[in-house]
Amino acid sequence: LNPLFQAMESEISAAFDSGEPEDILSRAFKLTVTREDICTLQPRGWLNDRIMNFYMGLLVERSKKEGYPAVYAFNTFFYSKLSSTSHNGVKQWTKGVDIFEHDVILVPIHLRIHWTLLVVDLREKTIKYFDSLGQKGDHICKTVLKYLEEESREKRKIELTASEWTLHSMGTEEIPQQNNGSDCGVFVCKFADFISRDKPIIFSPEHMPYFRRKMVWEIIHQQLL
Repeated sequence: LNPLFQAMESEISAAFDSGEPEDILSRAFKLTVTREDICTLQPRGWLNDRIMNFYMGLLVERSKKEGYPAVYAFNTFFYSKLSSTSHNGVKQWTKGVDIFEHDVILVPIHLRIHWTLLVVDLREKTIKYFDSLGQKGDHICKTVLKYLEEESREKRKIELTASEWTLHSMGTEEIPQQNNGSDCGVFVCKFADFISRDKPIIFSPEHMPYFRRKMVWEIIHQQLL
């Protein structure tokens, strides 16, 4: 572990161990994160919506700096609402926002007991699905493309040409895979982290304990390292 990380260790341990579950440890992006939420970042913890949405908020915030692609992130409840109600049910979610002005759109998806990530790259006209258990999400890609078509038609009066888009579920040989039943949320956050920096995804399951602790510090300080 690097010295920087060691210096933060006591702070991270305190976030897990001292105080009450309802203590508020961070507040931003219209979200409050309690000690109970932070504790989902302990080993083998299942990340909850609040942690996922807060981390996506940090990625969006970073993307406003020079040298980063412009990132828009949907809330973790977006896809389930979209899939159950179609574009009509979620069109208010982008009120006052033109998602097409961004480079990358992140869609964290909660499949009952599993987190996955869908990434729209508006520069390359690609929709990619990232699943750390290797499951295919072709139908999810299609659902989001249909959403983009309707959103573009309604908000910009521009027709998207579906045939110009590439939809792809990332294979197990293309992205790292989890080796337990609890790290999917961390994988999604780190997929999103690397993608939102235009970096190749080069981490492995061995990095997960480190990433979990690092995320605790980042969320408490509202700052990505």
